[in-house]
Amino acid sequence: MKRLDELLSPQDLAGYLDVPVKTIYGWRHRGLGPAGFRVGRHLRYRRSDVEEWISAQLEYSASDLRAVRPGGYSRMKGTERP
Repeated sequence: MKRLDELLSPQDLAGYLDVPVKTIYGWRHRGLGPAGFRVGRHLRYRRSDVEEWISAQLEYSASDLRAVRPGGYSRMKGTERP
């Protein structure tokens, strides 16, 4: 099995991301975390999906930083400078 195809349990994923396991389950419930799937009754995450999700989070964070104008005002609708 290739390293990117390695399967991670919620506990493995929490350790990898350095977040509580409860956060992993919360993200899954709200559809915010990496894609996961069930193997029988066990939840698993493909490492390649986790890496993709991390890349998407980094892109989102970078675009969010670019959207902030000097003075802390965002370019988001409704937050224009008075």
